[in-house]
Amino acid sequence: MKGIPKDEDCPNYSRVCAIERLDNTVENKTTIIDTIPIAGEFSHSLGGALDPKWTRMKSSASNADKEKEGVRLEMNGGKASDGQKQKAIVEFLCDTSTRDYRRRDLLAALDEEDDNGTGEDGDKKGEEVDDEHGGKLKLVSWNVEEGTKVLRLDWTTKYGCEDVKDDGTTSSSRHWGFFTWFIIITFMGIAAYLIFGSWLNYNKYSARGWDLVPHSETIRDVPYLFRDWIRRVVNTIQGGGSRGGYSAV
Repeated sequence: MKGIPKDEDCPNYSRVCAIERLDNTVENKTTIIDTIPIAGEFSHSLGGALDPKWTRMKSSASNADKEKEGVRLEMNGGKASDGQKQKAIVEFLCDTSTRDYRRRDLLAALDEEDDNGTGEDGDKKGEEVDDEHGGKLKLVSWNVEEGTKVLRLDWTTKYGCEDVKDDGTTSSSRHWGFFTWFIIITFMGIAAYLIFGSWLNYNKYSARGWDLVPHSETIRDVPYLFRDWIRRVVNTIQGGGSRGGYSAV
């Protein structure tokens, strides 16, 4: 990441990593002990594939999950320097009280939570971290489960709610721009003109066939007018190098 010293940076292609620090309160000095990749798309030597898995809480087989609203993301691929496999499980929980939220880098939030301290047997639990935009990130645990050290995080945000509405800042594909509206309005205007003109010609002049269409003669002449215009353009380009007028004797 930009702006981070090399010894504090996570390995390339990391999605989640932990930084172990040793704080010397006497000298007021912090030493980086180790950087642990927890989840990411790594080579076999660093761990393995990310292999992300999304689970809708209400569709989970667990009865406890069915009481929650949100999604669970499981990320793999990490491995510590001692060979211990790592993975991260993040639960994005619904928070209807959240009014404004912007995505915060997971590594930065985890790094702040890591500063709160380490408990016994590597089990680190901290208070919720306010991301200053309404969401809250909580470090639940970091323990060995079935041979793999699992980092569990709870991220409370309005985007974990199933009825959340887009605020218009995350995706531009759902909003039509000026050009799209211009094309639509132009098309509707031409269609309305043709329909009204045809109705008027039918009722006023008893017109039939092509005569129903307003300015039908001009429309039928369009291909010929276009052909003549193309011919003039070609003649102008081809004759651009010739000298016009009279030549001196």
